[in-house]
Amino acid sequence: MENPNENLSPEELEQRKEEMKVFYDTSVPYLESQLKYEELLTNVEEARFKRANFQYQWQMLMAQTAMQEEDSKEEDQKETSSKPPKKTKLKRT
Repeated sequence: MENPNENLSPEELEQRKEEMKVFYDTSVPYLESQLKYEELLTNVEEARFKRANFQYQWQMLMAQTAMQEEDSKEEDQKETSSKPPKKTKLKRT
């Protein structure tokens, strides 16, 4: 592929450079706005991720607590069921 700048005169090349500079200078405010938008969007996504992560951790903690309470109840039931029942004595009259 042939480079189009090779066939330009020095004046045409200078004009082309000036046109490019004007184009880039006029584009910068739009790019800055886009950058700000993307940064804000990233911050929102990070906050959502953190919130979801905290919710997940909270659910795991609650599930562990519930399992520990269930295990504790099972242990209490085993202890009470393993004791022999008390014998009651009847009075003779």
